[in-house]
Amino acid sequence: MDRVVTASAASGTVSFVAGTTTELVRETQLRHALAPTAAAAVGRLVTAATLLGASLKGPERLTLQISGNGPIGTIVADAWSGGEGVIAARGYARNPLADLPLNARGKFDVAGVIGKGQLQVTKSYEIGQPYVGVVPLETGEIGEDIASYLANSQQIPSVVALGVLAGPSGIRAAGGIIAQLMPGSDDATISTLEANAAAMPPVTTQIVEGADARALIERLAEGLELRPHENTYEARFDCRCTRERVERALVGLGRDELLKISREQPETEATCDFCKRRYVLTAADVEELLARLD
Repeated sequence: MDRVVTASAASGTVSFVAGTTTELVRETQLRHALAPTAAAAVGRLVTAATLLGASLKGPERLTLQISGNGPIGTIVADAWSGGEGVIAARGYARNPLADLPLNARGKFDVAGVIGKGQLQVTKSYEIGQPYVGVVPLETGEIGEDIASYLANSQQIPSVVALGVLAGPSGIRAAGGIIAQLMPGSDDATISTLEANAAAMPPVTTQIVEGADARALIERLAEGLELRPHENTYEARFDCRCTRERVERALVGLGRDELLKISREQPETEATCDFCKRRYVLTAADVEELLARLD
């Protein structure tokens, strides 16, 4: 089971959120038949959304969208509260088959498959307009781009480490950690955190060796006094699509277009970008939607 844990250290001047997302990323990869490099890119973004989703309250929703000029096109990840103690998340790539050879470091070439572009972060609320922040991609490696967003748009200096490890049989490990410096952080704390981040093994290496979310935090927080209290969440794949949403989208096309569809198409099919669930409406179903407009 995937877990997300939050904690703080150094008298509350550093906050941490870490998680193992192996099952979540595996489910995403299987639903979309993602090529290895695409799986690494989408997996990192879904992991980032899941970690940032730990701070959401009530019906709030977080959407991360990367639009680049690389072969993968746009990738999107959503996170929201899936109930008490649960963070729900989902993600997709416009081109799930995008793939490249390993880079010079022997890692997935996520930067190459994304290219140059921008990261958009949208926080939606039950009432009121959503908050939208946009920053240019720094490296395309996603972790560095999330850190850039937090520093430039939120004024929160952060360490962000995200990882996806895949093999011939699929996703072997996935997870991440985010450490944020809060007001009051002193130079000693900052230096310790920077040194720990530089010396820390890759997140997926730690997970394969048995580390859970708490262990990831303990590694990055070494030398900083961790507070004993923490919040723990289950992270799981979920989707917000419903037949009712599909029907509302069709109604939004207008009466003339619905009438044309009902006359020319025996069946109208819609497939969710996020979960690949298919919704099929017959001509009679579309006629019922027309009747609602009368």
